[in-house]
Amino acid sequence: MGEQGKTNIVAMWTATTPEQVDEGDRIFRSHAKWMEGHSRSGDTALLSYRISKGPRLTNPLDPSSERTGDTIFVLSEIYETPAGVTEHWRLATETWEDFPAFLDWSRDCGISTLHSGTVEHALW
Repeated sequence: MGEQGKTNIVAMWTATTPEQVDEGDRIFRSHAKWMEGHSRSGDTALLSYRISKGPRLTNPLDPSSERTGDTIFVLSEIYETPAGVTEHWRLATETWEDFPAFLDWSRDCGISTLHSGTVEHALW
C-alpha cells in the first residue's frame, strides 16, 4: 500500500567464484555507504534500499533443493517517482568512485535488471 505505484529498480547477479563473491561484498559495502547521501524527499526520494545475498539453488522453486555453490546478490531500491531512478544513475556515473568496478563486476557475473518498474502490489 505505502509503496504501491512507486518506482523501483531490482537487479540480480550470480557470482560463480569466491573472488566474485568477495568483490560483490566490497562493492555493495561501498554502494550502501554512497546511497546514504541520496535524497529522502521530493520526486527523487529514495524510499527503500536493500541488498540481499544467498546461495543459488539447483531448483529455484524448491527452497530445500541442493545449493549449486554460486551466490546470488539482489538489489532492491524504491523511489518516489521515475525521476529518482534517473537521478540515481546520474549520480552514480558522476560521484560513486566504485562505479567502474561495479560495471566490470556486473559484466563478469551477469546481471538481470528491472529499471523504473512500478510497484504493483505492496502490503505494508
